[in-house]
Amino acid sequence: MLQRLMLLPLSVFLATPCLASAHEVYVSNEKDNTISVIDSETLTVVRTFAVGQRPRGITFSRDYKQFFVCASDSDSVQVFDAATDKLLYDLPSGDDPEQFAVSPDNKRLYIANEDNAVTTVIDLESRKVLRQVDVGIEPEGMAVSPDNRIAVTTSETTNMAHLIDTETFETVDNILVDARPRHAEFNNDGSMLWVTSEIGGSVAVIDMATRKIVKTITFAVSGIRTELIQPVGLKLTRDDKTAFVALGPSNRVAVIDTRTFEVKKYILVGQRVWHLALTPEEDRLFTTNGVSNDVTVIDVARLVPIKSITVGRYPWGVAIRPKK
Repeated sequence: MLQRLMLLPLSVFLATPCLASAHEVYVSNEKDNTISVIDSETLTVVRTFAVGQRPRGITFSRDYKQFFVCASDSDSVQVFDAATDKLLYDLPSGDDPEQFAVSPDNKRLYIANEDNAVTTVIDLESRKVLRQVDVGIEPEGMAVSPDNRIAVTTSETTNMAHLIDTETFETVDNILVDARPRHAEFNNDGSMLWVTSEIGGSVAVIDMATRKIVKTITFAVSGIRTELIQPVGLKLTRDDKTAFVALGPSNRVAVIDTRTFEVKKYILVGQRVWHLALTPEEDRLFTTNGVSNDVTVIDVARLVPIKSITVGRYPWGVAIRPKK
């Protein structure tokens, strides 16, 4: 038996996913109004359930007991029990919620409302709106700093990252970035803010001490027209050494060395890649591919795709619940 295994070509082993700790990967299907749940060990869809209209952003509470879904066309943020996938209640989210972020203390939810140019701040215990903060036109991206002092909203038409003081709810700065910013993410110590610009085809890295852009990263994929390279989702590793960027209709994920800001590799995935999520061990990266209706699984150690998983129509958001 050993001799027969030794005769197998190397490509067989490279194409076979390694077993990892099992977690559940939740994917929002924008056109089907559903969530597909993938087992991260078997890499199969284990269940699908209905949610509100046009689900986009999805995230878990900090204790993973609940998860939140931006049902954009239902004008609500829906709250589900993570153990049962049962709808608990809707939050007063404001018009057309796109993306959101849970505060580090798990007490607030910050929501970008695309249709009425505000950020809605909700107290998760009372389920009431604390404040609606005016921001730029078509807000979408949302992030909260690790120290819980600054919330960031990106506005797609105003082309800005708006910094909001979480105590006073005042906008303390507006940072101009390239056209149509879609996603914002802090590094793990909060010193840098990364903002993707879809039409600008770039990522801005902002020093939070000076609130200035220290680097604008652009992309070039051989054989792909520049206008098809549209950065949307972004994910940083825990050690802040690597950034993964979803490049939309170029069907690629860029891998960036954050120390040099150089692109190390482009990974081919499904059609129109939107967002990304890493497993807790950071051994697998899952991408939502809106046009091909699937999720690509990437082996992070080797930076190669290992499987494509069919989900619902127009998969958009993705979040991972660790299995305890």
